Amino acid sequence: MKQHTLAEAIAHTGVGLHSGVSTHVRILPADAGSGRYFVRVDLPDSPIIPAQVAAVSQTVLSTQLGKGEAAVRTVEHLLAALAGMGVNNARIEIDGSEVPLLDGSAQEWVTSIAEVGLVAQAVTDNTVSGDIQQPIWIHQDDAFVAAIPASETRFSYGIDFDLPAIGNQWYSWSLTTESDTSFAKEVAPARTFGLLHQIEYLQKSGLIKGGSLDNALVCGPDGWVNPPLRFANEPVRHKILDLVGDLSLLGYFPRAHFLAYKASHNLHIQLAQRILALSN
Repeated sequence: MKQHTLAEAIAHTGVGLHSGVSTHVRILPADAGSGRYFVRVDLPDSPIIPAQVAAVSQTVLSTQLGKGEAAVRTVEHLLAALAGMGVNNARIEIDGSEVPLLDGSAQEWVTSIAEVGLVAQAVTDNTVSGDIQQPIWIHQDDAFVAAIPASETRFSYGIDFDLPAIGNQWYSWSLTTESDTSFAKEVAPARTFGLLHQIEYLQKSGLIKGGSLDNALVCGPDGWVNPPLRFANEPVRHKILDLVGDLSLLGYFPRAHFLAYKASHNLHIQLAQRILALSN
């Protein structure tokens, strides 16, 4: 198996979930072995921010990467799309501090990647690299995320909300040789979601300024405010999307069963940090 990059550049423009600011993103082919990395083209000298665990600078309702004074927020959906579609190396040029939310999922990124296609590179692909030798658990109260020794790389997630329209949901997705197809169909279309009773508080806290019924599902006590859903269990599928994006910061996916319940970006990143520490 060889590493892959995009055959051609792709681009999207949209509003950031938390900033409410419109940004333009161009994703270009990159050299073998260079990995996935952001370039803040709006800043002097166009600083590079690697999509790596060590670059994580914040995990409040999204994952933010930073290097020096430069940062880029809400990277998880785009990075999940690249990793899920088998793009090892990519130069991601962005003219602002937050990746566009687009429709709240990874579907538009995935569609663009599929349209231009990939090219193989003369370096071995280590996307699935190394086995988890013993269980790793990170927990906070009743929420947890874990990496368990397994024969294949699998992601399983559970959520539990008091709102009847969501309730208790579980979903599992396996990274296989056909993962780009299954990711595009089963995971990428799942949109981010919010709870109606939390929106005012989050907005007053300076968050979700760019959130709308066009880019996020909203659930209240009487059900979904903006149906229909793309899947009956769309919320938990979106949590899988977030987990894939966050763990892609390792640069590879260890052979393990990643299991999460009521987790967060913060717990996802703690697990990635633990895996990284044990591999060194």
